[in-house]
Amino acid sequence: MPEAALVLFSAGQDSTTCLAWALERFDHVETIGFDYGQRHRIELEMRPKVLAALRESFPAWSARLGGDHLVDLGILGRISETSLTRDVEIAMQDNGLPNSFVPGRNLLFLTFAAALAYRRGAKHLVTGVCETDYSGYPDCRDDTIKAMQVALNLGMETRFVVHTPLMWIDKAATWSLARELGGNALVELIREDTHSCYQGDRAHRHDWGFGCGACPACELRASGYQKFVAA
Repeated sequence: MPEAALVLFSAGQDSTTCLAWALERFDHVETIGFDYGQRHRIELEMRPKVLAALRESFPAWSARLGGDHLVDLGILGRISETSLTRDVEIAMQDNGLPNSFVPGRNLLFLTFAAALAYRRGAKHLVTGVCETDYSGYPDCRDDTIKAMQVALNLGMETRFVVHTPLMWIDKAATWSLARELGGNALVELIREDTHSCYQGDRAHRHDWGFGCGACPACELRASGYQKFVAA
């Protein structure tokens, strides 16, 4: 399937926008998610809900949206000492990175996604990493993703293309991209059904969606939405 894509999908704002981006461009799109022992496990519960909402609200995309795959990467959580895999407060570390950084996470995600794409005959990998509005994670940088694409293609002797639609845009532009792709219906779906909060909070609703409102993921999402609606 030369025009098939596999989207790394967590049910967050970024990955949902990237999924819509892929559905606009490719004939067949599948999704892959990862259970790595994350504290905010609510995102795993939201994944089928977001996919079902996309199928219901966008019939043209529904015809292109294929299967979903969930990969157990629990070992990553067991060997990681981070605020996303342990019950500790989010804080900055001496190395200048927040302790929400899970070393190797995106590298493993792309490797397993490529292994599945190889079997499924999909050439395109789509991920929502971003170097503009992010928490400083080195595995979200453009240089890292380009190096991974080279390594995957050499190691699997194939020609994957790793797409990063959000790499050079901020969160406000991500909201705008969602509106360009799916109109206000997609913006509303992202507000109501996607999950970004590191604390896994679905009890508090804000104008930008659900979350604690205080963790770095909520702060990025909230400030981007405020800039988006003010534009």
